[in-house]
Amino acid sequence: MASFKVVVTGPFNSGKTEFIKTISDIPVVSTEKKITTEDRGIKAVTTVAMDYGRVALGGDTLYLYGTPGQARFDFMWEILSGEMNAFIVLADSTDPPSFPDVADLISLFSGISPVPYLVVANKSDIAGAARLQDVRRGTNMPSDITVMPAVATQKSSVRQVLLQVVELLHNRG
Repeated sequence: MASFKVVVTGPFNSGKTEFIKTISDIPVVSTEKKITTEDRGIKAVTTVAMDYGRVALGGDTLYLYGTPGQARFDFMWEILSGEMNAFIVLADSTDPPSFPDVADLISLFSGISPVPYLVVANKSDIAGAARLQDVRRGTNMPSDITVMPAVATQKSSVRQVLLQVVELLHNRG
């Protein structure tokens, strides 16, 4: 039985808030605010500080910290990643132009702390979504890093991702 801090990051609109809301055993602490920039045509609200949720998986407890996706809130990234045990980077598999941003986030978070991480191709259920090998190529992920599909609105899908993270954490060492 262990507790782990897991940071959930990714570019704007990749599904971080939904991912945490879907699985959390507690009401999610969310700092979503109305979008006032040109991005308001994409969605109505955005995370400005963090999302926080908690989930028990087997004997383990995961504390989930979601980062803001917009670079103007990047000051929160280092704050939230303090003492993290692992991180998950969500890639919007329907938005290949954002894949280089995913690679940049991986580089940034890996530089803060060399912890295990996964790349998650979210929205993989949507017609025209990029295939996993295209996500891997677009994010420049080496073959030893897991790239897996997910649907942030489906609890079973989010659970599979988190079980993979727990496995990485238990096998580390």
